[in-house]
Amino acid sequence: QVRLVESGGGLVETGGSLRLSCVASGFTFSSYTMNWYRQAPGKERELVAYVSSSGTMSNYAASVKGRFTISRDNTKNTVYLQMNSLKPVDTAVYYCNVVVGAFYWGQGTQVTVSS
Repeated sequence: QVRLVESGGGLVETGGSLRLSCVASGFTFSSYTMNWYRQAPGKERELVAYVSSSGTMSNYAASVKGRFTISRDNTKNTVYLQMNSLKPVDTAVYYCNVVVGAFYWGQGTQVTVSS
């Protein structure tokens, strides 16, 4: 079955960096677009970034463009989210997502940015 496992979250000061990872299994990873979402307390889950199956195309939410970079390694079935210049508004649980017929989610990883 599809399984997504995120890691790399933590507590960081404003301006700091974190790199999130998501290891996927149970489907042909290299055939699917991969997404990162986040959900802040009291807010709806929002799409942060996505990367095409080959890794050649990506797109970002306006709020993170220029600060976050999504990438993938199809030899490791892993998608990454490099987050730089972090702000308190980036505080959220970050989720890896893939649509393989249905929406699949990881368990999430908490990112907290202190002011």
